[in-house]
Amino acid sequence: MRLVDLSVPITTGMQVYPGDPEVEAVPALTVAEEGVNVLRLHLGSQSGTHVDAPFHIDDSLPRLDELPLARFTGPAALMDVRGLPPRAPIGPGALPAGLGPGTVLLVATGWSRHWGTGRYLDHPYLAPATAEAIVAAGVRTVGIDALSVDPTPAPGSDDVTLAAHRVLCGAGAVIAENLTNLDALLEAPGRAIEASLFPIRLAGADGAPVRAVARVGP
Repeated sequence: MRLVDLSVPITTGMQVYPGDPEVEAVPALTVAEEGVNVLRLHLGSQSGTHVDAPFHIDDSLPRLDELPLARFTGPAALMDVRGLPPRAPIGPGALPAGLGPGTVLLVATGWSRHWGTGRYLDHPYLAPATAEAIVAAGVRTVGIDALSVDPTPAPGSDDVTLAAHRVLCGAGAVIAENLTNLDALLEAPGRAIEASLFPIRLAGADGAPVRAVARVGP
């Protein structure tokens, strides 16, 4: 089987959701001075490729460490919505057939090509009706190659909507954001794909960075 890395690297100054903590990864200890290399990290729980736990949007919903490990892995289904214009809603008609419990739905917008630029904020997003259809199909794990499953506010705007988050997280789903390399999976039609989105084990957290990886069958 072939492994495909679906994660962006964590680096100092990397792009974050507007208002989130800035990322810093700098040497704390060095071989030259202390005999070992150790990085000092400063970042938010939603930095880079990460998962949102339901607690992210509601104090009464499960925290990251209260979720079963099975929620972070499973056979993947790809939703190819590349070619949509900026800030376009993704309707339920684009959902792939055969969705069901245990499936990891990966939404490929193609927007990862804009990572690190201002245009990355203008990604397509899941319409509330699409989130409702995903939940109705029994899916509880959703990933997207964009900054959010909801529209990201434009610079200077405070118009924040979390409609898709509320539907998905309200059903106990986890959401992976800032995925990359989904194009490589779309180039393997007919092959079995298994996705792994295991987060850092942060106690009581709203979410955490992940090393997202896909296994592509022969």
